[in-house]
Amino acid sequence: MNNVEFEEFINNKLKSFSIYDPYSVNGLQVEGKKEINKIVTGVTICQHLINYAIKLNADAIIVHHGLFKPKNDLKIIGITYSRLKSLLTNNINLYAWHIPLDIHSELGNNVQFAKLLNINIIGNLNNLIMYGNLNKTITSNELYLILTNKLHCNITHYNYDNNLISKLAWCTGSGHNYIELVARSGIKCFITGSFSENTIYYSQEYKINFYAANHDNTEVGGIYALSNWLRKKNFDVTFVNLSIKNDK
Repeated sequence: MNNVEFEEFINNKLKSFSIYDPYSVNGLQVEGKKEINKIVTGVTICQHLINYAIKLNADAIIVHHGLFKPKNDLKIIGITYSRLKSLLTNNINLYAWHIPLDIHSELGNNVQFAKLLNINIIGNLNNLIMYGNLNKTITSNELYLILTNKLHCNITHYNYDNNLISKLAWCTGSGHNYIELVARSGIKCFITGSFSENTIYYSQEYKINFYAANHDNTEVGGIYALSNWLRKKNFDVTFVNLSIKNDK
Protein backbone atom coordinates (compact mmCIF):
# COMPACT_ATOMS: atom_id res chain seq x y z
CA MET A 1 0.00 0.00 0.00
CA ASN A 2 1.18 3.55 -0.77
CA ASN A 3 2.49 5.34 2.32
CA VAL A 4 -0.04 8.20 2.04
CA GLU A 5 -2.91 5.75 1.50
CA PHE A 6 -1.64 3.81 4.50
CA GLU A 7 -1.87 6.92 6.68
CA GLU A 8 -5.46 7.51 5.58
CA PHE A 9 -6.23 3.80 6.09
CA ILE A 10 -5.31 3.98 9.78
CA ASN A 11 -6.73 7.49 10.25
CA ASN A 12 -10.08 6.15 9.09
CA LYS A 13 -9.88 3.19 11.48
CA LEU A 14 -8.98 5.37 14.47
CA LYS A 15 -11.23 8.29 13.44
CA SER A 16 -8.21 10.57 13.90
CA PHE A 17 -9.57 13.52 11.94
CA SER A 18 -12.36 14.11 14.47
CA ILE A 19 -10.09 14.03 17.54
CA TYR A 20 -8.26 17.02 19.02
CA ASP A 21 -4.80 16.06 20.23
CA PRO A 22 -2.61 18.79 21.77
CA TYR A 23 0.20 16.34 22.51
CA SER A 24 1.13 14.78 19.17
CA VAL A 25 1.21 15.18 15.42
CA ASN A 26 -0.84 12.14 14.42
CA GLY A 27 -0.25 10.18 11.24
CA LEU A 28 2.84 10.34 9.03
CA GLN A 29 5.62 12.24 10.82
CA VAL A 30 8.61 11.29 8.64
CA GLU A 31 8.26 10.15 5.03
CA GLY A 32 10.21 7.20 3.67
CA LYS A 33 9.55 4.44 1.14
CA LYS A 34 6.48 4.83 -1.05
CA GLU A 35 5.20 1.30 -0.50
CA ILE A 36 4.35 -0.12 2.91
CA ASN A 37 4.36 -3.82 3.74
CA LYS A 38 6.94 -4.62 6.43
CA ILE A 39 6.27 -2.70 9.66
CA VAL A 40 7.83 -2.45 13.11
CA THR A 41 5.64 -1.21 15.95
CA GLY A 42 6.33 -0.09 19.51
CA VAL A 43 5.03 2.25 22.19
CA THR A 44 7.66 5.00 21.95
CA ILE A 45 10.10 6.00 19.23
CA CYS A 46 13.73 5.58 20.25
CA GLN A 47 17.01 4.71 18.60
CA HIS A 48 16.75 1.08 19.68
CA LEU A 49 13.43 0.72 17.88
CA ILE A 50 14.80 2.46 14.79
CA ASN A 51 17.83 0.17 14.75
CA TYR A 52 15.53 -2.84 15.01
CA ALA A 53 13.54 -1.58 12.01
CA ILE A 54 16.77 -1.05 10.04
CA LYS A 55 17.86 -4.61 10.87
CA LEU A 56 14.57 -5.98 9.52
CA ASN A 57 14.66 -3.70 6.48
CA ALA A 58 11.24 -2.36 7.51
CA ASP A 59 9.28 0.09 5.40
CA ALA A 60 7.69 1.83 8.36
CA ILE A 61 7.62 2.27 12.12
CA ILE A 62 4.35 2.90 13.95
CA VAL A 63 4.39 4.19 17.53
CA HIS A 64 2.09 5.73 20.12
CA HIS A 65 4.66 8.37 21.14
CA GLY A 66 6.35 9.88 18.10
CA LEU A 67 9.05 12.46 17.38
CA PHE A 68 6.93 15.56 16.93
CA LYS A 69 4.35 17.44 18.97
CA PRO A 70 2.26 20.42 17.79
CA LYS A 71 4.16 22.81 20.06
CA ASN A 72 7.68 21.49 19.46
CA ASP A 73 10.31 24.18 18.98
CA LEU A 74 11.35 22.14 15.90
CA LYS A 75 15.05 22.24 16.62
CA ILE A 76 16.60 19.21 14.92
CA ILE A 77 19.40 18.70 17.42
CA GLY A 78 20.74 16.00 19.75
CA ILE A 79 18.85 12.71 19.76
CA THR A 80 16.11 14.16 17.53
CA TYR A 81 18.78 14.75 14.87
CA SER A 82 20.22 11.25 15.32
CA ARG A 83 16.84 9.56 15.11
CA LEU A 84 15.73 11.62 12.13
CA LYS A 85 19.01 10.97 10.32
CA SER A 86 18.62 7.22 10.83
CA LEU A 87 15.04 7.28 9.52
CA LEU A 88 15.89 9.38 6.45
CA THR A 89 19.10 7.54 5.62
CA ASN A 90 17.27 4.21 5.67
CA ASN A 91 14.12 5.54 3.96
CA ILE A 92 11.81 4.46 6.81
CA ASN A 93 8.38 6.01 7.28
CA LEU A 94 7.50 7.04 10.85
CA TYR A 95 3.85 7.12 11.90
CA ALA A 96 2.44 8.04 15.31
CA TRP A 97 -1.07 7.93 16.75
CA HIS A 98 -1.49 9.28 20.26
CA ILE A 99 -4.92 10.18 21.69
CA PRO A 100 -6.73 8.45 18.79
CA LEU A 101 -5.05 5.24 19.97
CA ASP A 102 -5.83 5.98 23.63
CA ILE A 103 -9.58 6.30 23.25
CA HIS A 104 -10.54 4.03 20.33
CA SER A 105 -13.48 1.81 21.30
CA GLU A 106 -11.88 -1.35 19.87
CA LEU A 107 -8.10 -0.92 19.72
CA GLY A 108 -7.61 1.83 22.30
CA ASN A 109 -5.22 1.69 25.24
CA ASN A 110 -8.00 2.15 27.80
CA VAL A 111 -10.15 -0.64 26.34
CA GLN A 112 -7.14 -2.97 26.05
CA PHE A 113 -6.15 -2.19 29.65
CA ALA A 114 -9.65 -3.20 30.78
CA LYS A 115 -9.29 -6.51 28.92
CA LEU A 116 -5.91 -7.12 30.55
CA LEU A 117 -7.38 -6.75 34.05
CA ASN A 118 -10.79 -8.32 33.27
CA ILE A 119 -12.62 -5.09 34.10
CA ASN A 120 -16.26 -4.80 33.10
CA ILE A 121 -16.49 -1.34 31.53
CA ILE A 122 -19.38 0.83 32.72
CA GLY A 123 -18.55 4.14 31.05
CA ASN A 124 -16.36 7.27 30.96
CA LEU A 125 -15.74 10.16 33.34
CA ASN A 126 -14.32 12.07 30.37
CA ASN A 127 -12.91 11.04 26.99
CA LEU A 128 -9.65 9.84 28.60
CA ILE A 129 -10.92 8.18 31.80
CA MET A 130 -12.93 4.96 31.92
CA TYR A 131 -14.49 3.27 34.93
CA GLY A 132 -15.89 -0.15 35.63
CA ASN A 133 -16.11 -3.13 37.97
CA LEU A 134 -13.83 -6.06 38.64
CA ASN A 135 -15.33 -9.55 38.41
CA LYS A 136 -14.92 -9.87 42.17
CA THR A 137 -13.94 -7.71 45.12
CA ILE A 138 -10.24 -7.90 45.93
CA THR A 139 -7.88 -6.22 48.36
CA SER A 140 -5.73 -3.28 47.37
CA ASN A 141 -2.64 -5.45 47.84
CA GLU A 142 -4.06 -8.14 45.54
CA LEU A 143 -4.61 -5.48 42.87
CA TYR A 144 -1.02 -4.34 43.36
CA LEU A 145 0.23 -7.89 42.76
CA ILE A 146 -2.00 -8.32 39.68
CA LEU A 147 -0.67 -5.09 38.16
CA THR A 148 2.92 -6.09 38.89
CA ASN A 149 2.39 -9.48 37.24
CA LYS A 150 0.45 -8.22 34.22
CA LEU A 151 2.59 -5.18 33.43
CA HIS A 152 6.02 -6.57 34.36
CA CYS A 153 7.12 -3.43 36.18
CA ASN A 154 7.36 -1.79 39.60
CA ILE A 155 4.08 -0.23 40.72
CA THR A 156 3.79 2.89 42.88
CA HIS A 157 0.82 2.47 45.24
CA TYR A 158 -0.70 4.96 47.66
CA ASN A 159 -3.24 3.26 49.92
CA TYR A 160 -5.38 5.22 52.36
CA ASP A 161 -8.11 3.35 54.26
CA ASN A 162 -9.80 1.67 51.27
CA ASN A 163 -8.58 -1.88 51.37
CA LEU A 164 -11.36 -3.61 49.38
CA ILE A 165 -11.74 -2.77 45.68
CA SER A 166 -14.48 -3.68 43.22
CA LYS A 167 -15.09 -0.44 41.31
CA LEU A 168 -12.21 1.53 39.78
CA ALA A 169 -11.27 4.14 37.20
CA TRP A 170 -8.26 4.16 34.89
CA CYS A 171 -6.45 6.35 32.39
CA THR A 172 -3.47 4.85 30.58
CA GLY A 173 -0.35 6.99 30.25
CA SER A 174 0.02 10.24 32.15
CA GLY A 175 -3.33 10.59 33.88
CA HIS A 176 -2.38 11.47 37.45
CA ASN A 177 -3.77 15.01 37.21
CA TYR A 178 -7.25 13.49 36.95
CA ILE A 179 -7.11 11.98 40.45
CA GLU A 180 -9.34 14.71 41.92
CA LEU A 181 -11.97 14.21 39.20
CA VAL A 182 -11.99 10.48 39.96
CA ALA A 183 -12.16 11.02 43.72
CA ARG A 184 -14.99 13.56 43.46
CA SER A 185 -16.97 11.07 41.36
CA GLY A 186 -17.01 8.77 44.39
CA ILE A 187 -14.71 6.11 42.93
CA LYS A 188 -12.12 5.04 45.48
CA CYS A 189 -9.51 3.47 43.20
CA PHE A 190 -7.63 5.01 40.27
CA ILE A 191 -4.95 3.46 38.03
CA THR A 192 -2.78 5.41 35.62
CA GLY A 193 0.80 5.42 34.38
CA SER A 194 2.53 8.26 36.21
CA PHE A 195 2.39 10.37 39.36
CA SER A 196 3.56 13.67 40.81
CA GLU A 197 4.23 14.99 44.32
CA ASN A 198 0.66 16.28 44.63
CA THR A 199 -0.74 12.85 43.86
CA ILE A 200 0.35 11.63 47.29
CA TYR A 201 -1.65 14.33 49.06
CA TYR A 202 -4.75 13.97 46.89
CA SER A 203 -4.71 10.24 47.55
CA GLN A 204 -4.32 10.82 51.28
CA GLU A 205 -6.92 13.55 51.65
CA TYR A 206 -9.55 11.94 49.41
CA LYS A 207 -8.78 8.50 50.89
CA ILE A 208 -8.44 6.91 47.48
CA ASN A 209 -6.25 4.01 46.35
CA PHE A 210 -3.91 5.26 43.64
CA TYR A 211 -1.65 3.13 41.41
CA ALA A 212 1.01 4.46 39.02
CA ALA A 213 1.94 1.56 36.76
CA ASN A 214 4.52 3.19 34.43
CA HIS A 215 3.51 5.36 31.47
CA ASP A 216 4.73 3.09 28.67
CA ASN A 217 3.69 -0.18 30.32
CA THR A 218 0.06 0.92 30.60
CA GLU A 219 0.06 1.83 26.89
CA VAL A 220 1.38 -1.38 25.35
CA GLY A 221 -2.15 -2.65 24.69
CA GLY A 222 -3.20 -0.16 22.03
CA ILE A 223 -0.20 -0.48 19.72
CA TYR A 224 -0.23 -4.25 20.19
CA ALA A 225 -3.91 -4.40 19.20
CA LEU A 226 -3.24 -2.15 16.20
CA SER A 227 -0.40 -4.50 15.19
CA ASN A 228 -2.72 -7.50 15.28
CA TRP A 229 -5.37 -5.63 13.27
CA LEU A 230 -2.77 -4.80 10.60
CA ARG A 231 -1.65 -8.44 10.44
CA LYS A 232 -5.23 -9.41 9.63
CA LYS A 233 -5.01 -6.93 6.75
CA ASN A 234 -2.01 -8.90 5.42
CA PHE A 235 0.78 -6.57 6.55
CA ASP A 236 4.04 -8.01 7.89
CA VAL A 237 4.16 -6.56 11.42
CA THR A 238 6.73 -7.05 14.19
CA PHE A 239 5.74 -5.64 17.58
CA VAL A 240 8.67 -4.74 19.85
CA ASN A 241 7.92 -4.33 23.55
CA LEU A 242 10.99 -2.56 24.89
CA SER A 243 9.40 -2.25 28.34
CA ILE A 244 10.05 -5.93 29.09
CA LYS A 245 12.62 -6.60 26.35
CA ASN A 246 10.40 -9.20 24.73
CA ASP A 247 9.39 -9.17 21.08
CA LYS A 248 6.00 -10.53 20.02
